[in-house]
Amino acid sequence: MTELTSGIFNSAKQVYSNNKGSILRTIVYTIGHFIIAITVLMLIADVSFMIALTDAIVEPLANSVWYFLLDKFWASKVSNKIKS
Repeated sequence: MTELTSGIFNSAKQVYSNNKGSILRTIVYTIGHFIIAITVLMLIADVSFMIALTDAIVEPLANSVWYFLLDKFWASKVSNKIKS
């Protein structure tokens, strides 16, 4: 493994360990959002599963980024209140 890839993996491990709770909550939220978006498209728009699957990707991914940022902000405020 080169120094570059070793540095990338070590950085990724550090980011994960520092944000573990927010990352796991975001993953659960995103999976649920995909399921809901696909189901709504299939029921309301009467499209096939494959079309719903492709159409229900971008918006849940954008929402998951927003959720992660909001969760990090919220978690930092709650942990600061607990420490005070």
